[in-house]
Amino acid sequence: MNSLEKKSLYSFLALYLGSSLLFVLLSGFWYYSAQKSSLENTVYYKLQHLADRVAGVVINAQMMNKKLTLPKAEEGYEYSLIPIIQQKVYEQNYFEKDGFKVLVSSAVQEHLAMQYVVVKTDEYHKKLTTLQREVLVIMGLIFAVIVIISFILSKLFMRPIHEKISQIEAFIQDISHELNTPITALKMSSKRALQKQVYDAKILTNISISTKQLYSIYQSLSYLNFAAPKQSSELLDLKAILMQSIEYYAELTRAKEITIKTDIEESYLSAVESRVGLLFSNLISNAIKYSMPNTTITITLKENFFSIKDEGIGIAKEKHQLIFKSYVRGSNIAGGFGIGLSIVKQICDEFGIKIELSSKLEKGSCFTLKW
Repeated sequence: MNSLEKKSLYSFLALYLGSSLLFVLLSGFWYYSAQKSSLENTVYYKLQHLADRVAGVVINAQMMNKKLTLPKAEEGYEYSLIPIIQQKVYEQNYFEKDGFKVLVSSAVQEHLAMQYVVVKTDEYHKKLTTLQREVLVIMGLIFAVIVIISFILSKLFMRPIHEKISQIEAFIQDISHELNTPITALKMSSKRALQKQVYDAKILTNISISTKQLYSIYQSLSYLNFAAPKQSSELLDLKAILMQSIEYYAELTRAKEITIKTDIEESYLSAVESRVGLLFSNLISNAIKYSMPNTTITITLKENFFSIKDEGIGIAKEKHQLIFKSYVRGSNIAGGFGIGLSIVKQICDEFGIKIELSSKLEKGSCFTLKW
């Protein structure tokens, strides 16, 4: 993973985890506040209920002239009866003191000379502490799950970017390699010509081949410029365009001692001339590139039909579907940067041409176009 990918990954994680943490904190705070309020209400009503029970027993004892038998409070709760005195003892009827929630009730209504029922409990703070601990644990677990999910998502998110960057890096390396060969040949040939001061056929042939290789690379790269203006189709004489392409690569085929066998008839197609020229150029240069010396390339053009067959290294069956994708090469034996057949497929799709591939390793390949 390069620095750009790491920067993108860390930015994504920071944004995702930061927003997730904020959401978890807000959700935790909302849940804690709601539960705290619910707990306080529950404790208050339990205190009120206990005070009312005690008051009821006192009132009933006086009214029925019975012996006072006070009820037992549930665990965690205590109460006491305050007799009638001159001054008011409590200013508040519900308050907190020394960790206890205290309720002062006058429901006893001075029966049996009692003025107040005072009820208290420390259950609120115990349960509140437990609630705080539970909320923190739950928030921690939720955020831990979010962290794990974020790393999984980041890997999935970065995978296509990583693949694309790897393809681009490999593409740039391949372009550099492809450009290096003809540029070096041009440099050496021109240097020899200047030193000899005689421009023989071999030097001029090398210069011509190298120049054409550079131009072929330029054509392919220009096609990949998606901002190029769209051109209108016209009825084209494919025979003339194909003959020009074959002649264009004649020096290269002679240099590799490859024989071009042709069966060419009149054929027409409504398309863009530059696109069709690039289509034939890529198929012919591909066949030459992957053919061994002293082999034959057979080119056939008939009405609504074109095929080019070589006796080269062939393409493995599992790559037949992948070979038309960008940056995919059938073999690393020869040069190239994996866009030639991708361009061919794009041009075929543009003009409604069906392309078929038949190939066997060590036997050769045959590309067939029908329209």
